[in-house]
Amino acid sequence: MKTPGQYKLFNDPVHGFIHIPKGILVDLIDHPYVQRLRRIRQLGLGYLVYPTAEHSRFSHALGAMELCQRVLQNIRHKGTDISDEEVESTLIAILLHDVGHGPLSHTLEHSLIDHFDHEMMSTKIMAALNDHFDGRLTTAIAIFENTYPRTFLHQLISSQLDMDRLDYLRRDSFFTGVSEGAIGVPRIIETLRVHNEQLVLEKKGIYSVENFILSRRFMYLQVYLHKTVLAADAHIRGILRRVKELYELGKPPSVPSPGLSYFLSHATAAKKGISDEMMAQYTSMDDHDLYACLKTWQHSDDALLRVLSQRFLTRKLLRTTFLDHPASDTMMDALESPTRSILKEWGIQPNQVDVAPTSYVLHRDMSTTEAYHHRGQDIMVLQENGEIEEFSKASDAQHIAALSQPMRRPYVVHPKEIQIDDFLS
Repeated sequence: MKTPGQYKLFNDPVHGFIHIPKGILVDLIDHPYVQRLRRIRQLGLGYLVYPTAEHSRFSHALGAMELCQRVLQNIRHKGTDISDEEVESTLIAILLHDVGHGPLSHTLEHSLIDHFDHEMMSTKIMAALNDHFDGRLTTAIAIFENTYPRTFLHQLISSQLDMDRLDYLRRDSFFTGVSEGAIGVPRIIETLRVHNEQLVLEKKGIYSVENFILSRRFMYLQVYLHKTVLAADAHIRGILRRVKELYELGKPPSVPSPGLSYFLSHATAAKKGISDEMMAQYTSMDDHDLYACLKTWQHSDDALLRVLSQRFLTRKLLRTTFLDHPASDTMMDALESPTRSILKEWGIQPNQVDVAPTSYVLHRDMSTTEAYHHRGQDIMVLQENGEIEEFSKASDAQHIAALSQPMRRPYVVHPKEIQIDDFLS
């Protein structure tokens, strides 16, 4: 039973009360690196499709930590010995698992730093926090990096059935109103246990996890890879690409964010690691930096930057059209002329731009969804005879094995004035 005064409480619309043990966890939550997550939307540009999807990385971090706390308590009750230090360290690891996200979460992950992903920055930030807290995060970092000997603790942070996924599916479903993501989190937590230091699922939890896997597929199709989100992502990346080019041309626009100015004004790469300067500039940024810049760039002297920024801020976005087959070179060439005509209607004349402007608003790509990876990160089911079996084999539902196959959908991003059907052969 939780004793009043030993916990800090947060009221969460998804999980109810979130209990934070007082001490280093509360100190970490109060740290600027974690408070910054309040100003980063969990779903990036998803709010352009789902108006109530305004929830933050901060609320997700707290929610994932609460679920982790519940499952650790459940595992302890089932007889697995877990020390208080291991509990605290696991909660630290899940709290900080997304601390390396930048503005708009995944949207700009590869636009600001080459050879980079947010987990690299999370690791760098955790190391800095470990120094600040005199080494008290050492075990948490080992759990996060999967170098701690008790593998199941890392699996709670990162696996096919981790607390990160359980929270974001339930939370994103709640705030978007997409009911397909409303998974049975309490049931899944109650049916997890540890077997030979591995996280396993009791057989009675199979149907709940089947629903979890299906929900993940539906949420990717309806939310994370929604056609308007893909178009908005491409739109904003095109804007940043133009800013970088203007720097290279010696015509830098005004950038009212020191952090964004740092990354846009010169090439940065994480191939050899993340420097202290890169971390300092990165952690100075949140969603507000980008929007402050967009509001400035809508008045830019550069026609391309000005129009793209204006159209983004007024939600006159590009359009995504999914195709049965990847767009051919012939199709893309045929789209060039009508795209140039539309750009002229937008006020972008070819003689005003030093590059081919169509490349900013016309491109082809492929979205890939894989709801369940059964290669190397299997969900294991504990059978009644004490043996374990890979989930897709233990499940009666034949479609689970099919969901382990990647679903690839080719698409074209283009001005919405163009009807792609007219160019399909």
